[in-house]
Amino acid sequence: MPDGSGAPPPLAGLTVVSFEQAVAAPYCTRLLGDLGARVVKVERPGAGDFTRAYDDVADGLATHFVWLNRNKESLALDVKAPAARAALDRLLDTADVVVQNLAPGAAKRLGLDAAGLVAARPRLVAVDMSGYGTGGPMDHRRAYDLLVQAEAGACATTGEPGRPAKPGPPVADVGSGLQAAVAILAALVGRGVHGRGAAIEVSMFDTVTDFLGFALLHARYSGRERPPIGMSSPVVSPYGAYSTRDGRIAVLGTTNDAEWQRLARQVVDRPDLADDPALATNGQRCEQRGRIDAAIGEWARGRDLADVLARADAAGIGNAVYNEVLDVVEHPQLTGRGRWQEVGSPVGPVASLLPPWTSDAWTTPLAPVPAVGEHTRAILTELGLPGGEVDALCAAAGLPAPTTA
Repeated sequence: MPDGSGAPPPLAGLTVVSFEQAVAAPYCTRLLGDLGARVVKVERPGAGDFTRAYDDVADGLATHFVWLNRNKESLALDVKAPAARAALDRLLDTADVVVQNLAPGAAKRLGLDAAGLVAARPRLVAVDMSGYGTGGPMDHRRAYDLLVQAEAGACATTGEPGRPAKPGPPVADVGSGLQAAVAILAALVGRGVHGRGAAIEVSMFDTVTDFLGFALLHARYSGRERPPIGMSSPVVSPYGAYSTRDGRIAVLGTTNDAEWQRLARQVVDRPDLADDPALATNGQRCEQRGRIDAAIGEWARGRDLADVLARADAAGIGNAVYNEVLDVVEHPQLTGRGRWQEVGSPVGPVASLLPPWTSDAWTTPLAPVPAVGEHTRAILTELGLPGGEVDALCAAAGLPAPTTA
């Protein structure tokens, strides 16, 4: 069940307004919603966020949308329509945080860019999320996860030589959403100290190049590229995946010389390798990765997975099982800790994972995934718009008139 003591979560009482689509901004605001913020998602009337139509696998809903949009209210409003502007301004006046990842230039044309919003509302924390940031020759480009990962070099570090691959999770999108959430939380702390908000910009390209970390620094200082090596690491050895006798794959990793000694002596029964001065350091072992992997691979092929993992555990060597995604659905580490929960949705309860954090200090909210425009009438009424204006805006959004008893 959700963690906590029943106390309100830390962002309770804060309002986030988001002009969002796809993954990066919705992931950011879902994190804020999971921490208790009220998140108002402004959607295009009718279609809404385009990820709603990616598939219908989650009992008729798109898996992308279910993943990213619990704990949110949907306001269907045509932000380009002059008739909606008064309502939009009232909504922005109630906001503590505004997040947008509209197409390049769109937010500024609509008066929804972070700098403009904060200039008009100095206590506001506003975030522009984009592919390439402001300035430079690429700031006008649309950017999607694959495009940014390719441009920023992430795909060149994945796969095998001559066979690059995109990392499976959308790390450009999710990483940028996480970076934005961190910056927002910092800005809110700062506002509590000095009373001022902040205009923030998060670039997916900057996120991925930061994630490259040591690979980018190594290339800069050495002038060379480390080739991708599949399920291994270019910087430590041994570290990789090994097939076992029963048709499974064990993943073993060492990170220092002491672990290498334990693996060679206590796990694979090769004291000769442990004593070999040509394998004494990590750098030497990386140079002879093929020799080491061949020895470990031969040993693993003669044993079942359970035996390989047990021996690694006994020797204090990091180990894991190579799982496919379907294997993880009922993974005992998820089911045993109650990580799967249900949230409401337009089609009834749907499965959702709890956020990665846990705390006894609060209870994590798990409010429903909304239908397009589900909260439009309630939000507009709450903003104090006259009933006739509420009716007109709801009608313009294609929403049904309220039912009468």
